[in-house]
Amino acid sequence: MIKAIIIDDEPLARLVVREYLQGFPQVTVLQECNDGFEGLKAIQQHQPDILFLDVQMPKINGFEMLELVEEMPAVIFTTAFEEHAIRAFEVNAVDYLLKPFSKDRFEKALQKWLDRQSSTNTTTTTPDTTQLLETAAASPLQSNRIVVKINGKIKIIPVQDVHYLEAADDYVKIVTQEGPFLKNKTMSFFEQSLDPQQFARVHRSYILNVNQVTRIEPYEKENHLAILRNGAKVPVSKTGYPKLKTALGL
Repeated sequence: MIKAIIIDDEPLARLVVREYLQGFPQVTVLQECNDGFEGLKAIQQHQPDILFLDVQMPKINGFEMLELVEEMPAVIFTTAFEEHAIRAFEVNAVDYLLKPFSKDRFEKALQKWLDRQSSTNTTTTTPDTTQLLETAAASPLQSNRIVVKINGKIKIIPVQDVHYLEAADDYVKIVTQEGPFLKNKTMSFFEQSLDPQQFARVHRSYILNVNQVTRIEPYEKENHLAILRNGAKVPVSKTGYPKLKTALGL
């Protein structure tokens, strides 16, 4: 049995996928979900082999939901937002179905994945979802907030509330007025996804919200310290200093 979950905020779209799946008796739909919150819970509960996932949904979008998934299934995107199609294909997602899609197009997408399963003799093939999410970070959907998971609950952090980001082993520490939050991402991911007019990579281990800067002080040789509104001191490297000056318009 191949376990599947359908995640889409449009009931009709979920119905279409379920009907098209009738031609694949080996695929069992374990749950249909109306948004990314429900989808994440369903993935954690059922550990599906494949998702049929919309991109833009209420609460959190499909890309944000995938960022929070620990055991990543295969993904076929089913969405009306064509601007994501090229990105999805470029990073070898299983497939991308642009609504409204035909039964034939759906069957070709799913059969492609099933053939891949047969060739690898396994029931689960994880696509290069890490690269997919890195690429999706360039989407406008991703640039104005950061989604984190805390004790099983989802928190949405508006980027204007972020003071700075700091590398922390395999995580990035997102520092806000409420305190720090950890996200299993890279500094490069945030450097790519955050607005360069608002955030500057001032150090190998720090990305700074330039709106939080009150002054810059010299510190050890050619390095500096950025003093923030909350009194925090963020190191600014020799290479990061010109980036900060540019972002500040100096």
